[in-house]
Parts: sequence; C-alpha cells; structure tokens
Amino acid sequence: MIRLLFALVLACAALSAQAAGLAASVDRTRLSLDETLELTLEARDAAVFGRPDLQPLNELFEVYDTRQLNSLSNVGGEAQAVTRWLTTLRPRRTGYLIIPSLQLGDWHSDPITVFVQEARGNHDSALLAPVFIDASVDRESVYVQAQIILTLRIYHSVSLYDDSTLSPLQMPDALVKRLGEPRTYEKDINGVRHGVIEVRYALFPQKSGRLQIPSQLFSATTVASGNDYSILGPRPGRSTQVKSPTIPVEVKPKPRDYPTDAPWLPATSLTLVEAWSGDPGKAQVGDSLTRSLLIKAEGLTSAQLPPLGSAPGDGLRRYPDQPGLADETGPNGVVGSREDREALVPTRAGEVELPALEVVWWNVEQDRLERTNLAARQLSIAENPQLEEAPLSGPAEPRRAAAKPLWPWQLSTALLGLTTLLGFGLWWRARRQPPVVQRSAASGPTPRSLLDDLRRACQANDTQATRQALDAWARQQPETLAEMAARFVPLSEALDGLNGALYSETGQRWQGEALWQAIRSLPPLETPTAEQDSGALPPLYPR
Repeated sequence: MIRLLFALVLACAALSAQAAGLAASVDRTRLSLDETLELTLEARDAAVFGRPDLQPLNELFEVYDTRQLNSLSNVGGEAQAVTRWLTTLRPRRTGYLIIPSLQLGDWHSDPITVFVQEARGNHDSALLAPVFIDASVDRESVYVQAQIILTLRIYHSVSLYDDSTLSPLQMPDALVKRLGEPRTYEKDINGVRHGVIEVRYALFPQKSGRLQIPSQLFSATTVASGNDYSILGPRPGRSTQVKSPTIPVEVKPKPRDYPTDAPWLPATSLTLVEAWSGDPGKAQVGDSLTRSLLIKAEGLTSAQLPPLGSAPGDGLRRYPDQPGLADETGPNGVVGSREDREALVPTRAGEVELPALEVVWWNVEQDRLERTNLAARQLSIAENPQLEEAPLSGPAEPRRAAAKPLWPWQLSTALLGLTTLLGFGLWWRARRQPPVVQRSAASGPTPRSLLDDLRRACQANDTQATRQALDAWARQQPETLAEMAARFVPLSEALDGLNGALYSETGQRWQGEALWQAIRSLPPLETPTAEQDSGALPPLYPR
C-alpha cells in the first residue's frame, strides 16, 4: 500500500510538472531549405515572467519575429492562464535538424527533429506575379480507391486582406477529404520573400481510367501600396483571382493476381493488433472476456476497412459490439482505423482455440501483395467452483435432504393452493344462498333541486350559469329543450334572448326573469288517452 501511494504521488507530481512546464511544437516536420516553419512554445502558469531563451536556435536556424499570445483555458472547472510564443524559423542547412531544448526559468522544453530537403528551384518568371497558385500530386498513377494527396500552394509577395476564399474541390468520380486546416509559412523565391498558404486534400478515385483534377479559383484582395493610402477611409485594395492548373491522373484497376474473395485494400502500410480487457490465461467457465481487434491502415479511410470478427470455436459464446471507426490526418494523408470488440463467454472447461486472422492488402509503395497475420490463440478455461453442483454421496443423502426446511417457493406454493381452495369453497357457498335484492338509493340531483338551481341562475342574470342549469334540468324532462320551445312560443323567445346574450356583447345586460317565467308557465306535455293508446275502433255509427 505504501509503494502504491508513493507511485501515485510521483505520478501526480509528474503530471503537475508537465502541466506547468514548457511545451514545444511545430506546424510541420518536413520542409524545404527556402521555406520557414513556426515554432510554438507554451507555458501554463499564471506566474510566468520573461521570455524563453532562443539563443540555442541560431546555430541551425534563422530566427525571425516572435509573437506572444496570452489566453485563459478551463481545465477541470478551474481557469488556467496560458502563454504562447510563436517564432518563425528558417533552416540554414538540409538534412535532419534538431530544435534543441529551450529554457524558461526552471522549465525546459523537449527537443524536436525536423527534416529539411533541398530547395525545389526557382519558379519561372511568368509565375512571379504578386499572387500565384501552384498544384501538385504525390503520384501521377494510382490504383482505384487508393489515396492521392493533392497540395495547393498559394504564393503572395504582397499583403492580403482577410477576405480571401478558395473554391471547393468537387469531383464526382472521387472521394475528397480535406487534410486539416490551411497552413501558412514563408518562402524565399529569387530573393523575394513570399507568404505561402498551403491546402492539402486526400483523393480516392472510385473508378479506373483517366481522372481529371479540376482547377480551383483563389480570390483575394491585395493591400495597395502606401502611395494610394487615403486618410478619408480605409486603405484601398485590388481584387485578385488566380486559378490552379488542371492535373490529369491515371487510375489503374485492381491487379489480376489479387484474391477475388478478399476486400480490395490499397494502402501504404497496415497493422493488426489484439487486446484483451482481462487475463485470458486465467478465465473460468461463465466469465466474460472482451477481445478487441484493431486494424490500422495508412492511405485508407475507416469505411474501407473490413470487419475482423471471427466465429470462435466450440466452447465459446460470442457477443459482438458496434465497431469503432476513426479517421486521422497526418503528413502522409489519411490514416483509417477500425476496432471490433466482442465479448467471449466460455461454456466449458478445457482448451479452446481462437483461429488465426489474416488480412490481405496491396502495398502501393512496393506494388505487391501483402498479408498481415494474427496468430491463433489457445485459451485454457478452468472450472468455476460457483457453478459446480454438489454431488450426491450415498443413501443417507435423501434423508438429510428430507430433513431440510422447506424452501420459500415451496411454502408459497402451498399457501397459494390453500387460498385457492378457500376461495372455491366461498364461491360454492354463495351459489347455494338465495339472492338478496337491495333497493339502491337514488343518487344524483333531483328535479326539484335542478329547478331551484335554474331559478337562482335566472334571478342572478348569469348567462353561463343559466345555460348550464337549463341543460341539466332539460336532461331530466321527458322531452328535449328544442321540443319544449317548439310547442311553447314564450320559451322559444326567451331561449333566443339567452343565446344572443351568450354570443354577443349584450351578455352583461341580460335579464333572466323572462326565461324563468317561461319555464314556470310551460304547459305540461299532453299524453294520449287510454283509448287512443289501445287503438280502439271508431264508433260504428259516426255522426
């Protein structure tokens, strides 16, 4: 326990030192001799003072301007001050150069290695306009569904406003993925310092043949010279538009010697690894083992990678999970990965073998067929004592079992049977008893109370209450309200007055005395005589 606490203290101290230390990073690790890169130094401490010592950089790099940025970040719900120094560097020589460790107080950054290649040569004089664009691909011939990296570089020797735009790259016969955000740096061309905006795309042709990469339009506003400056308004500018060249690419079909039953995977590199959530060598019957298979391919998207689940042999139950797909961008384009997770539950003890896995793919760098294998794995499954049943040991065992107390389910079954018999006996006894008829008391309002409610509502001149009381009283009558109004004119006129007051603005001045008098004066309903009901014959000698 003491060792564990000591290790935790050391880990926390290392994390806090890393969080409060000096971190170094660059915007790219490969560049030409005539290009620049941006070095970022970051310190996470509110009490930081001074600037990093950049003297060790002068031996291998030309150090240009340095900018300092201060910001606040939220880490674990707490505000943390962040200070960044952005420095522009230009290499002095080619090859692998090391940005040395830099110091700020007691902090030291980690060294960074970059590769510097020879300059690509000066551009033609025709291209040396204030703004021009260049496009290139990493290979001019690729296989179908393989990756092509398109790089667009926009050069400008004049300052640009922030309204620059680049038309979107649309290709119906290829999948287009943008590789990160645009990068900016500087490059010396024929002794003139140019700013560079670099945009990279990954293209995946979907059919063989000739693929035409269309040109893209870059629009920007250049900052005018100082002679054109006006004190009456903003500095004027000139709108500029340049187009990138159209690039043809040959797309080759899938090689004939590629297996027909294997998915087509043209990649630069491919790896296959296996991981377990527990120790598969100590598994028991009924345990759940989680197996993860990860395939990672450089130059392919995650959607192109096949599933890796394999049907396990006898003695295992398989419960696959949803695959995890991810795409990353790097210096060499897209790196796709697919993780297949499955839970394996052993059903018997003994040796269980997981078969080997093999992924067939085409190496586009060496133009040949490759096979990446994952060796078979032997699992030794042990018995689970918690799942074993106690064996019977002789004739005395039944007697000991009989002497054991009843289990709860046996007692509940007996209780259920007794209550069932008791209920059946009560039902049989109730059937033999004579029926008892009890007179139910009348419930609900009486006609007299409804008439009183109607009288009070009319005397109060309340239209809504009168309407509700009138409907309740009418439901207790042998005829409907419409039939009563049809045979008694004063009631019909009073109802018209009530309805008009309900649906007009005169409802506040309605008087209910007329309706109440009409209800009181309503003649009773005439009922046919007994002779008419019996359907008696007319007199024999009518007059």
